[in-house]
Amino acid sequence: MNREQKRMMQRQGVGADGAVAPRRAVTTQDVQRRRRERVGVRQYFREVRDEMRQVAWPSRPEVVNYTTIVVCVLVFMSLLIFGLGFGFSKFVTFLFQK
Repeated sequence: MNREQKRMMQRQGVGADGAVAPRRAVTTQDVQRRRRERVGVRQYFREVRDEMRQVAWPSRPEVVNYTTIVVCVLVFMSLLIFGLGFGFSKFVTFLFQK
């Protein structure tokens, strides 16, 4: 569990063990403590790099496969919408010409 998840659980009132903690009012001391918890730019980018290493990146064949699927569905849906619009416009003009 990373620091961000722990903070979110604290904000929601849930302890690390999953027990619900009683809610209390936010004081100025809490606000000052949160400001002190902020990390520097170096630490931020180090944590970002560590998180990005944990991402399950797709392989090149998977990206090509997914891209092909998206392009095919896009072309199909575009043609379907164009065909329906064209057909309905012809039908409506046929109705009003009679």
